[in-house]
Amino acid sequence: MPLPRAGGAHLLVLRNIWVHKGGSPWTMALFSIFEPILYLLAIGVGIGALVGDVPGIDVPYATFIAPALLATAVMNSALEETTQTAYAKLTFDRFYHALVATPMTVTGLVTGEIAWGMLRGLITGLGFLTAVTAFGLVTSPWILLALPGSLLIAYTFGAAGFLVAGYVRSWDDFQYTQLVMLPMFLFATTFYPVTIYPEPVQLIVKALPLYHAIELIRQPALGQLEPTLLANATYLLVLGTTCLLLARRRWQHLLSA
Repeated sequence: MPLPRAGGAHLLVLRNIWVHKGGSPWTMALFSIFEPILYLLAIGVGIGALVGDVPGIDVPYATFIAPALLATAVMNSALEETTQTAYAKLTFDRFYHALVATPMTVTGLVTGEIAWGMLRGLITGLGFLTAVTAFGLVTSPWILLALPGSLLIAYTFGAAGFLVAGYVRSWDDFQYTQLVMLPMFLFATTFYPVTIYPEPVQLIVKALPLYHAIELIRQPALGQLEPTLLANATYLLVLGTTCLLLARRRWQHLLSA
């Protein structure tokens, strides 16, 4: 029976779910949000007691950084599935070589892995949202927009991660990704507003994908639905789609070599 136009992407997602069937979605979420919760408690609550309300925004510091940590957790979940896990499947398991020997297409392979990254990101977003709600850090019902926002963030970074995985030559290469991800995590307004930077630096920060991911979650979380929210979503959608198309081309070459 011929596969649908997506090339069997749904079958790969179902396969990944089956592999993870030993753990519940909440178990997956717990592992994904453990680190950002530590940041939230140590910096948001601990240092937040010294900071008080964020100047110009007038919300407690923990409330301010919680949406940013949610966006970061979703990003990391998607990247984990589409970078190191994907590289292990390619290099050690030769899993993708086996897939393309079946009727599944490279398009289905790429789309399926990115869709799986999106599902992981959504589970992480839901888990972290539950945690911040339990901590009493939810101030607006618009925070529910964090769930579709999580899907979009996971799509963008999942596609970018799978593109990068297609060029990785060894485990050592992942050190270069950390040289990008760590500074972006620290400086993309995770812990303070973009207005603290001089205007030229603000332009650089606003070009970072994590900045737009954070704004996509933070604005609804604080009840600020502004036109820039659409710009943030458009940025992530365009970047994710571009990475998906490039990843499909790269993996087509990689698996046909």
